[in-house]
Amino acid sequence: MEEEKKSKRVDIDSKVSTRGGFAGMMETGLRKFRSIVHCSVLLLLYVLASILIGLALVPSIYFVTYIYSATHTWFHLYHYAAFATSIAAGYFIYGFTLILIVLPFANFILRLKLKPWRGIYYSLEAVPWYVHNGFTYIARYTFLFMITPTPFSMMFYKLMGMKIGRGTQLNTTNISDPSLITLEEKVTIGGSATIIAHYGQAGYLVINPVRIGKGAVIGLKATIMGGVNIGVKAKILANSFVMPNTVIPDGEVWGGVPAVCIRKAKPQEEKIAEDKQAKPQEEEKIIEDKQQTENTEKE
Repeated sequence: MEEEKKSKRVDIDSKVSTRGGFAGMMETGLRKFRSIVHCSVLLLLYVLASILIGLALVPSIYFVTYIYSATHTWFHLYHYAAFATSIAAGYFIYGFTLILIVLPFANFILRLKLKPWRGIYYSLEAVPWYVHNGFTYIARYTFLFMITPTPFSMMFYKLMGMKIGRGTQLNTTNISDPSLITLEEKVTIGGSATIIAHYGQAGYLVINPVRIGKGAVIGLKATIMGGVNIGVKAKILANSFVMPNTVIPDGEVWGGVPAVCIRKAKPQEEKIAEDKQAKPQEEEKIIEDKQQTENTEKE
């Protein structure tokens, strides 16, 4: 058994791809010249970011130049006040254009909807993950902090692929891999909480979805890692760190670094969880009874 497991393991130091064709050649090049390729991809991302930020700035520049031209005959104090105000307004025009049009459109065109994956960092699957998060960070560090928490922030994350239910409060910009994150109805994400749907493990990159159940609360500055599944009305205390692939049952309270169960679900919450599990079985029984009745009537 141990020899079989060893044979299935991927050599993280391998410089040769197991793929065939052009994709295999690209991946082999990626692994043989890691530092050079990493720097090259980063430079390309900077170029792409410059283009996207530039496109988002176009309406702002148009607005600022229009105000400057329209007020150039005013008394100089009024003219410069109008010009300065137009520059400030231009920043917000840039921000909304970036998060609601430019970045989501680029993400859609490049098909950057992530899928669960585990493998060597220097693999072709890591490239869309790298770019998708690059787009997210452009928004985070240039504008999102100005509109958190607001519906506009949630609109951006939805456009980037995040699933967000009704009544959810999102009071953070520390989010990576939005297309792999699901927040169900009435979830509360505390200020500066971090949600990351990936992690590194022994030389591997692991991309794994995060799901936060209905009515759950994530405390201030808590961290949720990839593969975490948080149940209905569960609570994560402030400054806690939930380890990758942790499953937190409905109604439980977790806290600490790493987070552990502090309080089990209350009897009422346990009953709700049991009812939720029993509901599909009841529905199946109703369907079976209905089919039996129909068969009896036919006979």
